[in-house]
Amino acid sequence: MQRTHEHQEIYRTVERFVVDEINPHVEQWERDGVFPAHEIFKKMGDLGILGIHKPEAVGGMGLDYSYQMEFAEALGACTCGGIPMAIGVQTDMATPALARFGSDYLKDNFLKPAIAGDHVAAIAVSEPGAGSDSAAIRTTAELDGDHYVLNGEKIYVTSGERADLGVVWASLDRSKGRAAIKSFVVEKGSPGFELVRLEHKLGIRASDTAAFILNNVRVPKENLLGSPEVDVSKGFAGVMQTFDNTRPLVAGMAVGLARACLDETRAQLISAGMVIDYDAPAANQPATVWQFLQLEADYEAARLLTLEAAWMADNRQPNSLQASMAKAKAGRSCVDIALQCVAICGALGYTEHGLLEKWARDAKILDIFEGTQQIQQLIVARRLLGKSSSELK
Repeated sequence: MQRTHEHQEIYRTVERFVVDEINPHVEQWERDGVFPAHEIFKKMGDLGILGIHKPEAVGGMGLDYSYQMEFAEALGACTCGGIPMAIGVQTDMATPALARFGSDYLKDNFLKPAIAGDHVAAIAVSEPGAGSDSAAIRTTAELDGDHYVLNGEKIYVTSGERADLGVVWASLDRSKGRAAIKSFVVEKGSPGFELVRLEHKLGIRASDTAAFILNNVRVPKENLLGSPEVDVSKGFAGVMQTFDNTRPLVAGMAVGLARACLDETRAQLISAGMVIDYDAPAANQPATVWQFLQLEADYEAARLLTLEAAWMADNRQPNSLQASMAKAKAGRSCVDIALQCVAICGALGYTEHGLLEKWARDAKILDIFEGTQQIQQLIVARRLLGKSSSELK
């Protein structure tokens, strides 16, 4: 994939926005446990960067996914992980299903305002008994006249407290298994809809996280995404395909955060006078030099795998395997790089309110979010070990 001038401009635009509009306020927002999502998203919407990969007909730029990867990596300039996560939910987790399966009514009333930054969107999938295993969800949706009635509980909803709408996964008929799982747009303030905020997270503290309690919440039939038919090709399989783009996006965010950790560590090493002595033999070079080199190589491997998954999506090639591999590799590499950068910088890296200390805490969610390591490994194993050699060629 060739990085053009236009790619660089997208990167610079997002990076400038982060540096000017987000970073000066991060410490306060981290203390508050929330950031002004409506204000920040509106400014991003005015720049057009909430719809880079969305069609122009709904207010997007209509660019391919390679530009969205520039967007994801540029978010690594943020001095915390919670705000990029909330932004990623808005652009690549809550809204893709609206763009792909939404009717004109849903696009006009929910997708366009989200791209413009007028609405904050969330996606509600995980449940107390169904985390990364989305097929195990127990939330139900029963048709009653012109409405679906939703009952259940959703947990770990990013931007849940600030969201104007949530894309909620529920089953039309639990006896039919995953084929009956559908997505519904639920508006904040609907009768029977209760929010419970999650406090005291390890990291991503500026991003609010909440639970949705759904007690006979009535949702208009028009708020169903896609067909009401109980058909695996139009149900679970369809909604799961959105992860083929969201997982590279999370991988791109992990790559961006890893890059920030490496840049900060390199600056600290240079400041401390830790440079290669070209006149000394290799055996006499500081061990930190070789450790840092290995981290750079690990970063580059994760980045290239992420770009491959994005390139395949752009070229309409099945990329579920590559998306899961990229998510697993980048998520784990980000955590490893962050922790080793803390170790390289010693007490300075471990100090509270330092960038590396904060990034090390925030990095772990990128190893969990959008499917844990174990889920990604299972997907890869099923793809590679569940098929014959001829099927894999």
